[in-house]
Amino acid sequence: MSEHAPEIESYLGTTLTASPTSPLKHRYCALADTLDSRAELEVIRRNIHQHPELAFDEVRTSGLVASLLETWGYTVTRGVGGTGVVGTLRCGDSGHSVGIRADMDALPIHERTALPYASVNAGRMHACGHDGHTAILLGAAKQLARTRNFDGTVHLIFQPAEEIGAGGGAERMLADGLFERFPCDAIFGLHNHPGVEQGTFLFRSGPFMAACDTVTITIRGKGGHAARPHQSVDPILVAGSLVMALQSVVARYVDPNETAVVTIGTLHAGHAPNVIPDNARMEISVRSFNPEVRASVENRIRQLATSHAEGYGAVAEVDYVRGYPVLVNSERETEFARQVAEELVGAGKVVDQAARIAGSEDFAYFLQQRPGCFVRLGNGANQPLLHNAGYDFNDENLTVGAAYWTRLVERYLAS
Repeated sequence: MSEHAPEIESYLGTTLTASPTSPLKHRYCALADTLDSRAELEVIRRNIHQHPELAFDEVRTSGLVASLLETWGYTVTRGVGGTGVVGTLRCGDSGHSVGIRADMDALPIHERTALPYASVNAGRMHACGHDGHTAILLGAAKQLARTRNFDGTVHLIFQPAEEIGAGGGAERMLADGLFERFPCDAIFGLHNHPGVEQGTFLFRSGPFMAACDTVTITIRGKGGHAARPHQSVDPILVAGSLVMALQSVVARYVDPNETAVVTIGTLHAGHAPNVIPDNARMEISVRSFNPEVRASVENRIRQLATSHAEGYGAVAEVDYVRGYPVLVNSERETEFARQVAEELVGAGKVVDQAARIAGSEDFAYFLQQRPGCFVRLGNGANQPLLHNAGYDFNDENLTVGAAYWTRLVERYLAS
């Protein structure tokens, strides 16, 4: 029995519709060149959407990716950094190489779209569009294989576990020797962007997406009877006061010309209305774009939590975990990627030096080791936001993204 859905199985073994001597040779990919793949990519994308898999559990998804790449003539390496897949295609005799990355994992969200291809895995959903990112790169993979209009080596990197924070897929792939095993002169990645017109490309050189840190503060007081608070040290009182005090970290300790975010996402304490609990626990998300600001915010949170608790007679334990670093696009590669987008869709659908994004991305780890650019692609002005139970990837972007990656590789590895 085949491991693939029948509708996808029909594409495995499909004869490529162009060859290295095709008329497409010696001109770069245009939007029209990928239109014949639209139906195929939509089937693949929706099939992945219907069967979402969480971080490092992308077994079905990575198996599908690997099978399609092998069918199209790629040298495929499975199990990179866990469930990661790298497809390699060489053409010509140039020693130059480029990497393109797509992420594959879903989120622990219960889907509420009522779409015919909605998730069949309860509590798991492609609410960030990684199904679309994967399908886009597969579309580019097929187009590059059938035209082979480049001179060098392209590595298509299908990454697991982008969503989990520290210890995610990018770090695992790098620890598994990604760039040693698959050398890349530069690396590029893409993410869809709800709230912006579909098919519009967003670029920014330098810091583009924020570093993301997670802080857990445990306040240890002294429990007791609700009627005798003077005999206790109330951790809820301390926590409530600390929530307000933490708002001063950005307002009064970060240069107004810089950007940082401190958000208290959870606060838990107690189980009964007539009991003062022993402990309270809060979890905080911290975002920043400047390494010095990042260090300063961490130091201030530690100091504030410790001294604040002591002032009430309690003790604060601070567990500060640094997650993804700031995503910094290199200037040269960003300008190159922007030029490719303008050639493909026109200057009217390209935004240069777009606003910085407080969200985070583990693609930042790749950019710490290789020059490159992370691109945002508009998913539609009125589309639901990312990480929302009503979100869906815009299939109009499938051929746009596939054409973009194809043209970028062709231009980067031009003869």
